[in-house]
Amino acid sequence: MNVALLDDAENGRDYTRVRDAIRYLVSHAGDQPQLADLAAALYLSESRLQRLFSRWAGVSPKRFIQQLTCEAAKTRLAAGAPVLSLSHELGLSGASRLHDLFVTLEAMTPGEYQQGGAGLDIVWSVEASRFGPALLARTARGVCALQFLADEAEAEAWLRARWPRAALRHVAGQGRELCGRLFDPLAEADGPPLALRVQGSNFQIQVWRALLAVPYGGLLSYRQLAERLGRPGAARAVGNAVGANPVAWLIPCHRVIRAEGALGGYRWGEERKLDLIGWESARLAAAGEVAA
Repeated sequence: MNVALLDDAENGRDYTRVRDAIRYLVSHAGDQPQLADLAAALYLSESRLQRLFSRWAGVSPKRFIQQLTCEAAKTRLAAGAPVLSLSHELGLSGASRLHDLFVTLEAMTPGEYQQGGAGLDIVWSVEASRFGPALLARTARGVCALQFLADEAEAEAWLRARWPRAALRHVAGQGRELCGRLFDPLAEADGPPLALRVQGSNFQIQVWRALLAVPYGGLLSYRQLAERLGRPGAARAVGNAVGANPVAWLIPCHRVIRAEGALGGYRWGEERKLDLIGWESARLAAAGEVAA
């Protein structure tokens, strides 16, 4: 039996369990559910659920739900600069344990964009991640796609639509190690910065670069992001560019929410957006407690 396949299957089951736990916590937040209630709903023992959830999120289910409320989101939106300041104080930028990869972004040339990737070699695979199956595709000059997609057929169709003239090469497992680093909260940073090589319009590239400046655990509204770009009246256009992001997580479009604290849309599902925000926020809170 292939050990890697067993690990992938177990990771997938763990993601489903934690996703279901988050669904329950959010839908019952007003009742302040106890660990016993959550464990019973998921047909798991309290001790197993506590271990699983804490290993995945780095904090208890109780602390996690505290970070997911609309009021908490609005507070973090209003905090703005203090969140960024805190992240630096805790060492959460650059070589931190909580976001361990320094990311650089380079746009493809207009010629590559217009020619549909002609002459471009793309190696890809679908890998298990703590947030579900993920397409990871790379060129010789960097990662060009990280998408939460269900299977290889869907992944290849997405790549073909985006780069119809590129040479696509599926190599099973080629992105497993990188996916492990991306989504492992205890990973140490080493090696060179992670390069992204993306395809987009000039405006989209500007928006994605601005997203890279949003700190780990931070949130901002579409209007705030538009203001950072010097385009205060372009919140809708900014939202469209955010939604077109080809590299999930690394270009953190999940950190943009509506001004009133609601999640807003997410191309890979609002539940996954909630997972991402809650995981980052809970780990940031836990790090703050340790630092204090």
